Amino acid sequence: MLKESLVSEFQKIVGNENVLTTPEALKAYSYDGTTSWIHEPDCVVFPKSTQEISEIMKIANAEKIPVTPRGGGTNVSGGSVPWLGGVVLCTTKMNTILKIDKENLTATVEPGVVLQDLTLKLAKEGLFFPPDPQSFLGATLGGIIAENAGGPACVKYGVTKQYILGLEVVLPDGRITNFGGRTLKNVVGYDLLHIFISSEGTLGIITKAELKLNPIPPAKKTIMAVYAEIAMAGESVFRVLENGVIPGKIELLDNWVINRIEEMMPMGLPKDADAVLLFECDGIPEAVEKETEKIVEITKKYGAVDVRVAKDMDEANKYWMARKAGFAAVFGKAPTVMAEDVTVPRGKIPEFIKRCRDLAKKYDVEMCILGHAGDGNLHPAILSDIKNKDLYERALKAMDGIIEGAVEFGGVLSGEHGIGLEKQKFFRRTVDPVAVDLMMKIKALIDPNNIMNPGKIWD
Repeated sequence: MLKESLVSEFQKIVGNENVLTTPEALKAYSYDGTTSWIHEPDCVVFPKSTQEISEIMKIANAEKIPVTPRGGGTNVSGGSVPWLGGVVLCTTKMNTILKIDKENLTATVEPGVVLQDLTLKLAKEGLFFPPDPQSFLGATLGGIIAENAGGPACVKYGVTKQYILGLEVVLPDGRITNFGGRTLKNVVGYDLLHIFISSEGTLGIITKAELKLNPIPPAKKTIMAVYAEIAMAGESVFRVLENGVIPGKIELLDNWVINRIEEMMPMGLPKDADAVLLFECDGIPEAVEKETEKIVEITKKYGAVDVRVAKDMDEANKYWMARKAGFAAVFGKAPTVMAEDVTVPRGKIPEFIKRCRDLAKKYDVEMCILGHAGDGNLHPAILSDIKNKDLYERALKAMDGIIEGAVEFGGVLSGEHGIGLEKQKFFRRTVDPVAVDLMMKIKALIDPNNIMNPGKIWD
């Protein structure tokens, strides 16, 4: 429990209206996008400037108060849950797009900018920011950077770290510093910029970011390939890529997800299909036409029973709306959902999918699979109920098997969601101990009092 005098100090810095301590507010900021992790903070603070964050951190560091940075709270790893109480420092009121530089293809933003707001603003300038996590309606740039978020477009465009040129950061002791810059090339000393990207709020608070942008491609085409066997869909992914075609997106939906989407919003998806792949090609019109033809040819050759090229933007949007509805369809069907984001080499996708289905049978649990097949980042989701002890324990065993299988096939336990609380117990089992030791020493050097998002990543 925070001392009343400290709450008063925070109020002096940000104003009374920007410090919340009511039971309702503490409850609202006790969880994130997961269904398993809940812990209330002692207060919630909404700073409006870098300087205010600096003053808050000086007090928190002196008093050794845990501080959990938070944006939209859409993450699904338990990362923004205040596990040791203390202060939730919410950056949603720092939501200004400070600059769009069309000449240099960059944008300067505050951490509370919602991705969808940035996307709409950039579109007016003919530009886009490629990372596109499916929580784009609520996810903020600070969290996207801290989690090194991905999304469907990673197969062609890469993840968030490829689009961050510079950061302004408040360190745990309140010092304000800058990493990187505004140029594409920057090899001045150690690359400290990328230590803070994917640090999950454990090293400092991002207060400003310089983003790299791309021009919006002039043409797009969407293709849906339908499969009677999901393993064939998995094979088609790497067959398309090995033939020299790199689509903007390749997404996978299995039969369970297809049917739940059709229940929610009927749109004519093939309910008897074991899986579908959604492809999006983008670029200059001539290249898009040729890539589309090649994808149709290859997917038919490797097992697709039907391949549909969207005839117009309305049909294409319908298919992508189905993909965006995927997680909503999953999380609405069980009290507790264990949704992973393991990543495997693309050539191992068929074997990994088979392993997942074998585990579902072995432990008698309901499991579905969707995800970013183009980069091997799959989201097996197990439907469970934490109040049903037997079911929940079987689900945990199946999830252990999924993680172990991904690592066995040369993959990793997280592609974009981060470790947070959700994957702590697997961290040391799957990361080189020397690397873990170095990470912990970096954490101790930057945050010796362990106030920044404590209780995360390390078991």
